[in-house]
Amino acid sequence: MFGHRLLFPPFGVGVLIAIAVVSTNAQTTINRTAYLTFSAPVALPGVSLGTGTYAFELADPLGDLSFVRVSSRDKSKVYYMGFTELVSRPPRGRSAMVSFGEAASGMPVPISVWYPPDGSSGRRFLYRETDRTTAARLTTTR
Repeated sequence: MFGHRLLFPPFGVGVLIAIAVVSTNAQTTINRTAYLTFSAPVALPGVSLGTGTYAFELADPLGDLSFVRVSSRDKSKVYYMGFTELVSRPPRGRSAMVSFGEAASGMPVPISVWYPPDGSSGRRFLYRETDRTTAARLTTTR
């Protein structure tokens, strides 16, 4: 439905499993804040997030629903704040909190969409071409 294809070589499957996508005990608050835990590095437009727990939330839940903020669990540090596109939640993915894109071996896997737990829609992160070319350049110079 989204036109994304995940192609992983055999060793990539182990990496995907190691990510352990998101902790099953993600918590939500009334203002749509979700605490997501990652066991491997992931990426958002312009930033990589190490292992740990992060707060994903709508920056203006009473106004512009396309503006998303990702911060440390205690919200003392903001790692990402930007506009997103509204997308429908896949019917089979009701329990999924995020979906991932493709990444070169050794690179953080990009988060494509965040699905707040209380709705039928998600927020697709907008990656610029420079995000992809920088990742490719870093991969080829390793």
